[in-house]
Amino acid sequence: MNLRKEARGRECQIRIPYICNGDPDTVVLCHLPLGAMVGKSLDIHAAYGCSACHDAFDGRSNTDYPTELLKLSLHEAVIRTQKILVEEGKIRV
Repeated sequence: MNLRKEARGRECQIRIPYICNGDPDTVVLCHLPLGAMVGKSLDIHAAYGCSACHDAFDGRSNTDYPTELLKLSLHEAVIRTQKILVEEGKIRV
């Protein structure tokens, strides 16, 4: 199963207040950062996120939110996304 393809059309799980565009057509799989030397995390360590939340987290758009709050938003979104995938039987625990 391709979790990246599964993201399209989903509800954003990052949900940064006043940033989230709520458009399921822009939702992609947003990966947790592992640091420059490690690279991108596994698809299971990612969340459904709209383009606006993804841009805010990745620094492609300016925001007044502290970096730590953006990180927390993504970590919480990963948990929500994993819960959805478990409930749909797409991943097992």
